Amino acid sequence: MKIICVGSNYESHNKEMNRLVSPKEQSPVLFLKPDSALLKDGKAFYIPDFTNDVHYELELVVKINRLGKNIAERFAHRYYADVSVGIDFTARDLQNDLKKKGLPWEISKAFDGAAVLGEFVGRDSLSNSVDSLHFSLLKNGECVQNANTSEMLFSVDQIVAYASRFFTLKIGDIIYTGTPAGVGTVNVGDHLEGFLEGEKLLDFYVR
Repeated sequence: MKIICVGSNYESHNKEMNRLVSPKEQSPVLFLKPDSALLKDGKAFYIPDFTNDVHYELELVVKINRLGKNIAERFAHRYYADVSVGIDFTARDLQNDLKKKGLPWEISKAFDGAAVLGEFVGRDSLSNSVDSLHFSLLKNGECVQNANTSEMLFSVDQIVAYASRFFTLKIGDIIYTGTPAGVGTVNVGDHLEGFLEGEKLLDFYVR
């Protein structure tokens, strides 16, 4: 099982990070996390000792249910049936330092526990299409991220098709589709709750 992640997929987040990205000029930005990064079942997230600035990034997540390679976009919807929300944790200080040096920054994104995953629900059980799903994040009871997948620069189907050009998609693979604006730091004791279409699918504490 592999975890495929998409960066720079919401204009609102690109603006808050002072990034200029146009879907007409580039393809989806992809990076990977190992299976050891996965954190699920409401387990606590422990802030690692190599960073002083961990940021949450809430995202729509889809789970691949068929083997696929070089998938045409028009058929991409056949390769996932379950969706959820998840958090792509980022050691922002480490990432910024590595970027300044022109070095790969995977360790700032792919460390143990950096891919928090909520409970999956069937896509067909939702009243809206995957291209029009509302999701939000509460931090200590306050809404800090609130968006809709219609705001994506690249749709889920576009992401699935593009990723399959480079990686054979296997049953159980997970795709994090990018975060909107509102990312921020977490501290010991914080309580994070993630919602998809008003249903709570993610609930855990930071230790």
